[in-house]
Amino acid sequence: MMNYVYIIQSKLDKSFYIGKTSDLKKRLDFHNSYDLNKGITRRKLPWDYYHILEMENAVTAARIERHIKSMKSRKYIENLKKYPEMTEKLLKKYS
Repeated sequence: MMNYVYIIQSKLDKSFYIGKTSDLKKRLDFHNSYDLNKGITRRKLPWDYYHILEMENAVTAARIERHIKSMKSRKYIENLKKYPEMTEKLLKKYS
């Protein structure tokens, strides 16, 4: 089963949210559901995927998610999408 670290972007204010999942469609549907979603992303509906990192290991996904969140940087997230080599380095470092 594949695992993903995903970055979604609010259409409302262009803010980002970082998470991990093994089911991308189900997760985005959850974030965009006003009835199901009681979390922080509910306030900024609707959301679209901005960037997706794919890996085979859930532990690696958790480590990469934690790393991206720890950067606390919009520019870092934008650069992840802009420069694919950054994603490759993350996968190599945390695999």
